[in-house]
Amino acid sequence: MEKENKRKIGSANEKIAASYLETCGYSIIIINFRAGKYGEIDIIAREKEFICFVEVKSRGSLIFGTPAEAVNKRKQDRIRKVAYIYINQHKLHNENIRFDIVEMIMEDRSHKVSDINLIRNAF
Repeated sequence: MEKENKRKIGSANEKIAASYLETCGYSIIIINFRAGKYGEIDIIAREKEFICFVEVKSRGSLIFGTPAEAVNKRKQDRIRKVAYIYINQHKLHNENIRFDIVEMIMEDRSHKVSDINLIRNAF
């Protein structure tokens, strides 16, 4: 799949995930927070007393594992680093934070979401 097409699908999936999170009681703060060379966080949101840093992952099937399983230690470390940049920029040092994952299973070819799952406190 072309890089540009992947980016469009990823952006659309992040919007779907943000809407889903709102139905779960989250308030969206920002979609796609970028911290230069350190990377990005797909969604930053608030749920009750937590600032949640949310990774959105999708897969066309479960043949190679769940989408959440693709968030390996290296990816988790990168997300943590970007989260701490956000915390420092916004002076949120006294906030409770959490790292969540929204995983999506897509229908073949159509790229429509067939299943969506929220994993709170994923790592």
